[in-house]
Amino acid sequence: MERRLTGTADLQASLPDVQLGLSRAGVTGVQKAVRMQHRGRDALVSAEIDCFVDLDPARKGVHMSRFPELFEEAIDELVIGEMLLVERLAEHIAAHIVERQDALRAEVRIAARYPIERSTPVTGLRTQELVTLLGLAAASRKASRRLVGVEATGINACPCAQGLVRDQAVERLGDAGFEDADVERILELVPLATHNQRGRGTLYLGTELRLDAEDLVELVERSMSSPVYELLKRPDELFVVEHAHLSPRFVEDSVRLMVKGALEAYAELEDDDFVLARQVNFETIHNHDVLAERFGTVGELRGELANGGHSARHTELSDWLRAV
Repeated sequence: MERRLTGTADLQASLPDVQLGLSRAGVTGVQKAVRMQHRGRDALVSAEIDCFVDLDPARKGVHMSRFPELFEEAIDELVIGEMLLVERLAEHIAAHIVERQDALRAEVRIAARYPIERSTPVTGLRTQELVTLLGLAAASRKASRRLVGVEATGINACPCAQGLVRDQAVERLGDAGFEDADVERILELVPLATHNQRGRGTLYLGTELRLDAEDLVELVERSMSSPVYELLKRPDELFVVEHAHLSPRFVEDSVRLMVKGALEAYAELEDDDFVLARQVNFETIHNHDVLAERFGTVGELRGELANGGHSARHTELSDWLRAV
């Protein structure tokens, strides 16, 4: 009599036809509402979770349907303290998955949209800005590593176009009869036109230190020509525009300032901790966008900043996570 498989057969644990391990197998885009605390207040945030495991060559698959259930268990087990520690939640879920899925290794990424309250720069009106808090972690049966990250938007004013406008202004003012000293004085007082690029900055720090995500948001926003606000009255709008044009930044400038600012703000970072800074500027006068990125261990970055030389090695994020 032919033996029939029943619904209780663990097909995922059976041998696959092709016995080849997979680098990643899992789920993406799982939506969860996570209640956390921040500065004494409850916050219910919408989180998107991606999770992957290394799949053994002898296993046909992973239990995909169990991932959301495991997420719920891990979220319920972990008590979040006074800070929005999405990285700790990611690390806890990764360790939970390794244990429950009998995996060699797991990676988890959490992106949570979180409102930050602030005041407009001139009128002081209260406004709410949404930023993305990022938690990334990898866990094995022996150890785990985690990164905390943020993603925020701002404005970058293009230095190149501004330089062209300045040269043209110098020529026109000279032709109009202004002396060189007067021309320089005028150009010091009047912000020069250029095209603006809305930018998205991302900063990750891989460390055991407890970091406040709002401090990282400030580092990202300071690396651009100006932050942006959901609500602006006319005096605020004038301030933002002038401020941006007085601080022109290339996409590369923003990345360098993010890295430098992070290392200065967190001098207690270990040399084997990790930093990743990324900036994307959305062009206004081109049909393409521009991107710059720098990643590496804190030791690599400190060494390069100290001696000005070009480091031959930039440790990749995947390599840093694979160290566990």
